[in-house]
Amino acid sequence: MQKTPDQKWKEQIIQYRKKCQSISEISKSIRYVGLVNEYGTTLTGILRPGLTTLLSRESARNEFFLVSTLLTMRNKASSALGKMDHVVFRHEKITVIAFQRKEGIYYISINKNTSPDIVVKIMLKIKKII
Repeated sequence: MQKTPDQKWKEQIIQYRKKCQSISEISKSIRYVGLVNEYGTTLTGILRPGLTTLLSRESARNEFFLVSTLLTMRNKASSALGKMDHVVFRHEKITVIAFQRKEGIYYISINKNTSPDIVVKIMLKIKKII
């Protein structure tokens, strides 16, 4: 029996969720792992149990849209600058790492007190998963 497009999509989302789960298990410093599409729509996301979100639903939607727009526009310069591997946003309360891949943008937030050296180690482990 052949799978419907809806069944294939649901299976793909399950695979993305498993990747996000694997990323979240890399370090207790990771607060959130999500995959958003080029329009900023969340395909899947995992918040570490016991934590509360820092952004409201609308603010998170705006954040994901902004990051996806930025990275999509950066792709246009890739022929001159080379392919972008990742982006790091250091905020007062968290650090965000974004990786653009064919399936979408992996958006990972990390606790603010995580040292830059540890952030680099986390990034290297994430790259092995995605």
